[in-house]
Amino acid sequence: MEPHTITWFFPFLISLFLFTFILLSKLRKINHKKLPPSPPSLPVIGHLHLLRDPLHRVLHNLSNKYGPILSLSIGSRPVVVVSSPTAVRECFTKNDIVFANRPRLLSGKYINYNYTAVGFAPYGQHWRNMRRIATTELLSNHRLNTYLNIRVQELKLWIKNLYKLICREDNFVGVEMKSKLKELSFNIVMRMVSGKRYFGVEVVDVEEALEFRELTKELLELSGATNPADFLTILRVFDFQGLNKRMLKASGRADVFLQKLIDEQRERRLSRWPEDKHGKSMIQTLLSLQESQPDYYSDDIIKGHVLTMLAAGTDTTSGTIEWTMSLLLNHPTVMKKAWIEIRDCVGENRMVEEADVSNLRYMEAIIYETLRLFPAAPLLVPHESSEDCRIEGFEVPKGTMLLVNAWAIHRDPKVWEDPNSFRPERFLNWEGVESYKWIPFGMGRRACPGAALAQRVVGLTLATLIQCFEWEKVDEQQIDLSEGSGITMPKAKALVAMCKPRNSMLHLLSCL
Repeated sequence: MEPHTITWFFPFLISLFLFTFILLSKLRKINHKKLPPSPPSLPVIGHLHLLRDPLHRVLHNLSNKYGPILSLSIGSRPVVVVSSPTAVRECFTKNDIVFANRPRLLSGKYINYNYTAVGFAPYGQHWRNMRRIATTELLSNHRLNTYLNIRVQELKLWIKNLYKLICREDNFVGVEMKSKLKELSFNIVMRMVSGKRYFGVEVVDVEEALEFRELTKELLELSGATNPADFLTILRVFDFQGLNKRMLKASGRADVFLQKLIDEQRERRLSRWPEDKHGKSMIQTLLSLQESQPDYYSDDIIKGHVLTMLAAGTDTTSGTIEWTMSLLLNHPTVMKKAWIEIRDCVGENRMVEEADVSNLRYMEAIIYETLRLFPAAPLLVPHESSEDCRIEGFEVPKGTMLLVNAWAIHRDPKVWEDPNSFRPERFLNWEGVESYKWIPFGMGRRACPGAALAQRVVGLTLATLIQCFEWEKVDEQQIDLSEGSGITMPKAKALVAMCKPRNSMLHLLSCL
């Protein structure tokens, strides 16, 4: 052996020995832990090969085989899947702070301003500030009440356009509901956020609206896409599937678009324009906070809140309404009972109002039952353990991603009688259902702060659709309830329903 070879060979050998020793020690330590049961895995990719759409059903089948607390290795990332309500209770009560972190996924870096948006921010002071802003400044009951006129105005305009579409015929007219419901939810959110409308014939700036639609479609697709590079870090070097490049491009376009909105709202404030009759927009509220703490409430922080509102408050809301209408069309007796309740509580001399919805107990039960069968987030937004902990006797190491299969818990026959059937009556006695058995909005510190807004929009929209129109299926076949791919579990096939105005409501509809 050459002398120069000896100078690097022995240090290399010693380093290799130490690395092997440390790795074996860690593996031995992990093997001594009582980890949750796990399926057989493959080298390097772990259980990645087992995962496919719809993911919540795949994980449900694995949990049925290996247990309700399941351990997976998805590439280099350890994952625990929980499908038991008692385990969920333990995760978000005893271990709530431990699981208050979020895993660092690439969409959080590129699309959510380097993990600063409230949905992706790690647990800590910054997240607490973002959460406080969301719950007290943007989505509190007081703030939502100030936006009531916007929600009512948008819904009435939407109902007016639907009436115009179908009133030309005396018979039922087919209506594609998915796109129309998305238009409504986006207009409500963006009117609240920026005072602007981006869908419908009433749009002022057509070019800006088109850009907004293209952007939001791309961002929602990228946010919901499963990125293998999140689990196999080596793929980040090669930009597998080109997702990183797409994220960078889309986030750049979104940043320019959102900055324009902020600059417009800032100019309004500097010019002392009269305040909108519907009150401050959400961007205006955030700009007020920026004036008091300009270093902290940066424009990027404001943009992050806007993106969060778009991601969490649009597809989820429209999707829930579409699922509910699909279930009601398959169960016309339930639809009729809902209409009778609305007729008896509200009458036919005025349209249903948001204040009426809390008195429509059967309508409320229908919505709860829909969220049980088809939760907008069948797998809750992922959590991550910040330290070692235990779940029902199993050890969960620090840095483990936690996936809660809400869809599986909502259909657990040990929890729900006849779980796959649509039975709104089970929610008429709402007090009898423990919170950890019904978790469409999550649980614990990081539960969805927009639940109250979603329930208001969904409740009033459904009640208005049932009060004002008669609905039928396109043919004798049942509405297809197959689930499509995506984090918000959309319907695989967009709902098309037959619709015509109720004769008893024509006097109100014609005056909209």
